[in-house]
Amino acid sequence: MVYRSLWEKAAFKWCDENKDVKYWSSEEVVIPYLYEVDKKYHRYFMDLMITYTNGKTSLIEIKPDKQTKPPTGNRRTKKYISEGYTYVKNINKWSAAKEYALDRGWTFEIWTEITLRKMGIMKDKPPGKLKPFKKLPPYRKKPKK
Repeated sequence: MVYRSLWEKAAFKWCDENKDVKYWSSEEVVIPYLYEVDKKYHRYFMDLMITYTNGKTSLIEIKPDKQTKPPTGNRRTKKYISEGYTYVKNINKWSAAKEYALDRGWTFEIWTEITLRKMGIMKDKPPGKLKPFKKLPPYRKKPKK
């Protein structure tokens, strides 16, 4: 199984170990969506599809919480514009995924790091375990010979 983040890896492991999960797949459900920026259709590969033993099926997107909200800050920066495009793309994808899931009697969910922690899928890193950064020596130009 290929995962694109450690959050996805943790969610996949949770699926493997959860007795309530009948089966699951990653990036096997492909949903067409219209991206409002370029007015073209694109393909959205769902991070996760879970079918539970009770018959419920859920489409899951795993994203950082920050990408689920509109950008903040100075509107004239490249960072703000890039985050804005990402946010619009995500909203377009999620709208298509909700409709796709609803048509099949499924649910669509967005799991963020907050969701993963609440579900016990992801643990917080213990404080003090991160190595401190080493200070770099000041930059010095090499003398010309």
